Parts: sequence; structure tokens; C-alpha cells
Amino acid sequence: MKNVYDVFLERGFIEQVTDETEVRKALEKPLTCYIGFDPTATSLHIGSLVPIMALVHLQRNGHRPIALVGAGTALIGDPSGKTEMRQVLSRETIDFNAQCLRKQFSRYLDFEDQKALMLNNADWLTNLNYIGFLRDIGRHFSVNKMLAAESYKIRLEKGLSFIEFNYMLLQAYDFLHLFQNHECVMQMGGNDQWGNMLAGVDLIRRIEGKTAQSMTFPLFTTATGQKMGKTEKGTIWLDPEMTSPYDYYQYWINTDDADVGKFLALFTFLPMEEVNQVKSLSDKELNMAKAILAFEATRITHGEDAAIAAWQASVAAFGEKVLDPSLMPSSTIPRGQVAKEASAIPSITKTWDELAQGIPAYELVYECGLCSSKGEARRLIAQGGGYMNDEPIPAFDALISTDHLDGDGHIRLRKGKKKYMIVKVEEKK
Repeated sequence: MKNVYDVFLERGFIEQVTDETEVRKALEKPLTCYIGFDPTATSLHIGSLVPIMALVHLQRNGHRPIALVGAGTALIGDPSGKTEMRQVLSRETIDFNAQCLRKQFSRYLDFEDQKALMLNNADWLTNLNYIGFLRDIGRHFSVNKMLAAESYKIRLEKGLSFIEFNYMLLQAYDFLHLFQNHECVMQMGGNDQWGNMLAGVDLIRRIEGKTAQSMTFPLFTTATGQKMGKTEKGTIWLDPEMTSPYDYYQYWINTDDADVGKFLALFTFLPMEEVNQVKSLSDKELNMAKAILAFEATRITHGEDAAIAAWQASVAAFGEKVLDPSLMPSSTIPRGQVAKEASAIPSITKTWDELAQGIPAYELVYECGLCSSKGEARRLIAQGGGYMNDEPIPAFDALISTDHLDGDGHIRLRKGKKKYMIVKVEEKK
């Protein structure tokens, strides 16, 4: 089997390593490696996928990954990569989030027979004696060296709190604890964690007299400079209740042309021989590569059935036969009564009778959720970006009525080229 270091290298995972020769040598035989994840929400998001995929590659190549949920360090807040202090969450909120993340990791890693571990650093950090910690751990840290770390230098301009200043010590102690109790000899994470990782390597050397290694990933952005997983609609979460598999699929299929090859390498398990062929693709072939990226990324996170459903819905949105309208994002017009709001499928506050008389296009486009305001809906249609049943809407106040329903009782609305909504009429009871 190929050394996983070469897998990371050819797929673009590596930014920095403590010692390339030693890291490659260490990965020639099974080892234990960890990555920490902040439980600041009930779900991870796309920005967490690079470290998750790295753990999966480790396991696939015979190593034991540790997904460390940082419930203990979350009580303080990591200043790395932040210009302002993180909001301090309650212990109850952090513990609840940590439990949610434990379930989420099970989608990616095999935890049977301790092939992978999920640990929570609150189990040891919250029991530390402060005086003992300062005496045994704090004495190994130089304040001058800590202040030189990039994560602290950025914050010093606006002010670094003492509670955040302790974060490096705690992350270093995590590495020491995992080294001592789980034979963990390597830590991976985002490049903004480099200083904290080196502190852990140094602490292990000072206390145990042994060598540990670290590796960082680049902090990825899209070709447009946007942070991974951030869209107009907000964060793209890995939890299907927070971001539907369809919207998740749409995020990937809308990938910028310049990012397709990079994302196929990072976020799928397709052979690199196939991924490298993307460089020579264009137009329809490149769009097909985006569809493959979207399908594979959705399958890995949500399962094959959800990926197939999202693919079918996406194909249907481009004008082909709707295999199952329930797969499409939809809004409902009730017959004879005003609908109640729903979180998963928004209901329109119009009735069947109003639709029969005709509803101004901009109102329907707004009510179904395609636009955030009626003003935006007016501008969208006036500028030629609004479509009904794949035809441009002629005017923002053009009336949409029951005459526009298809045989299934649906009206297909579209914003631009890529955002769709099916307006469905509620069946009579």
C-alpha cells in the first residue's frame, strides 16, 4: 500500500511538516494521529472536511485516527486565525454540541474495535489542578516564544486576553496526554495551528524525551477568494437537517471552474489518474466533472441514496422530467386556508383562491424563498433573471395563476441559472 504521506502530497493536503523525512518514515508503519475539532456548533461544516478527509485517508492506509472533540478547550476559545475573542459558550451547550459531533464522525470513520477513537479533551482538561499544571507544564513555555506565534501576534493588535493566552498550553498538553495514554505520535490540523502544534511537539520532547511530528493543511479558499463553505445563504453544514443534501449537492456543482481539479483531489476518493484529466476538460465535459464532484462529495457525507436523490433533483431542475418532485426544494400553496410556516418546506401565505385570480410574480418569487425581499424579487425579474416553467417572466407584476400549473400541480420557478423552487399546490383532503 502507498505511503499515506504520498497520498497527502499528491492530493494537496500538505502545507507544513515538522520533518518530512521523519514524517514519511513514521507513516511507513501503523501509527496513531489526531486532529482536534471545536464543538462550537451542533454540526461541523464544509470547512472541516479537509481534516476529516485526512483522517479517513489515514484509516484507509492502516493508521489509527483520533477525532478529538475540544469541549475542554472550547471553554476558553482558540485565538488562532481570529481577530476578536471568540464567544464563550456555556458548559451545557458545549457538551451538547460535542455529543452531536460524535455521531457525525461515525459517518466517515470506522470506530469498531478501536480502529479509530473519538475522545473529548474535557475528560482531562477540566480536572487539572491549576497550580500543578503551572508547575509541571507551564514552566516549559517561554512567554517570548509564545508571543512570537502568528496566532498571538495578530491578536495583540486588538488585545489578547489572558484566558486565550493559555490556549497554546492546553493544546500542547492535549498532544502530551494523547502521546502518553494512546501512543499518539502525530498531530494534524489547519495551518493556523502550526504554533500550537510545535508547542506540543516541544512539550513531548521536554517531558518524555521522545520525538513527535506535526503536519498542517493549507487554509483553503475558493478561486474567488471566498472561505470554504460560505455562501449567500450562509454556512454549508454537514448535518442534513441544517443543510439539505440537495443544497449540499448544489454547493459542489456550482464550484468555480478553476477549483474543480483541486476539490476532486481533496474531497473525493477518485483515483488521481482520473482527477488529473480534469485539467484538459472544458465546457460540457467540465460541467460533467462538477456533477461527479457534487455526487461523490454528497455520497461521502450523506450516503448514496441521498446523493442519487440530489442528483435526480438537480437533473430535473434543468428541465428534464421530474422523477420525484419531493426531491426538489419546494413551497406549498394550501387549498382554502393560509399555510403555517414550516422549517423544512416553507409554505406560502397565499391561498388557492388567490392563485386562481393570479398572484404577481415578484410576490410569489419572494414568498417561496427565492429572494430575501420583494424589492429583490422585483429587481431580479426586471433584469431578466426570473423564470417560470423555464421561460423568462415578462414583468415583475405579471400574474401567475392556476393556468401555469403543470399536470402534477406544480409551478417551477427559477432565480438565475442555478437556484430553483417548485411551488406545489396542496392536495384536497
